[in-house]
Amino acid sequence: MDSLSGLTVFVQVAETRSFVAAGRLLGISASAVGKSMTRLEKKLGVRLFHRSTRSITLSAEGALFLERSRRILSEIEAAEVELSQEAGTPQGRLRISLPMMSALMLQVLVEFMREYPRVELDLDFTDRLVDVIEEGFDIVIRAGEPTDSRLAARKVGTYSSVLVASPQYLAQRGIPKHPADLSVHSCIHYRFPHSGKLEPWELCGAKDKAELSIPASMICNNIETRLHFSLQGLGIAYLPEFAVRQALSEGRLCTILDSYSKRTGVFYVLWPASKYPSPKVRALVNFLCEHFLKDTT
Repeated sequence: MDSLSGLTVFVQVAETRSFVAAGRLLGISASAVGKSMTRLEKKLGVRLFHRSTRSITLSAEGALFLERSRRILSEIEAAEVELSQEAGTPQGRLRISLPMMSALMLQVLVEFMREYPRVELDLDFTDRLVDVIEEGFDIVIRAGEPTDSRLAARKVGTYSSVLVASPQYLAQRGIPKHPADLSVHSCIHYRFPHSGKLEPWELCGAKDKAELSIPASMICNNIETRLHFSLQGLGIAYLPEFAVRQALSEGRLCTILDSYSKRTGVFYVLWPASKYPSPKVRALVNFLCEHFLKDTT
C-alpha cells in the first residue's frame, strides 16, 4: 500500500509540476510530497524529476515511469469499481478538457453537477490538441474525427458554421453577394494551434478554391477573440453557429453568404479506452450524449 501511495503522489506531481499543487489535491503538505518523491527515487534508484527553484520537469526515466504508473493506478481503480458495492455511484474528481468557447457546454455541465453532486469537475479550457493519456485527462470534448487509437469515442452533437459581420461593418463596407466579393473585405481567421495552418473557409460557388482570395486582416487561435472582433465591426468571421446564436438573435451580428456556406462539424467525447470505465466517466459520457445534441443542432 505504501508503494501505491507513492505512485499516486508521483502521478499528481507529474501532472501538476508542483509539490504544492499536488499536496493540495491530495490533502497533504508539500513537504510530505517531497519526502514521498525522495523515498520513491531512492527505492527505484533513478531520478524521476529535474528540480530547480522555478520548475519541476520529468526526467526521461520519469516520463517512462509515469506511463506505467497511470496504467497501474487505472487497473487498480478498475478493480475497485468492479468489486465495490457502490460501483454504480459516480463520485470523485473528473478532469475534463474542453474547447475555449465555453457557452455551448456550461449549462449541460451545470445540470450534470446537480444530478451527480458527488462528482467533482476539474475543467481545463483550451483550443490546443491535448494528449489525453499523457496529461492525465479523464474526458476530452473536441470537434473533428478522433485519431488516437488509445481513446474510446462517442459522437455527442453536430454543428454548422456561418459567416457573420456586424450591421455597422456591413453598412460601411457593403454586403458580399458572392464568395469572390470577400477579396475586398476585412476577414478574421483562425489558426490551428497544433499545425499553425489557417482554417479554410469552406464556401461553395467558387469553381476553383485557388481563385477565392480571402484576405487575413486578423488571425487568432480561439473562437472568443474572433467573435469579439466581429462584434466590434472589425471584419467578417467564419464561426460555429452555436457561438454566435445569441448575437444573431439580438441583432448584433448578421449572417452573410448563407447559400454558400457549407461547413458542418461533429463534436466527440473522448476518454482513455478501458474495459471497465469508472462510473463517473460513464455517467458524464452518457449525460453528454443525451443532452449535448439538442444544444448544438
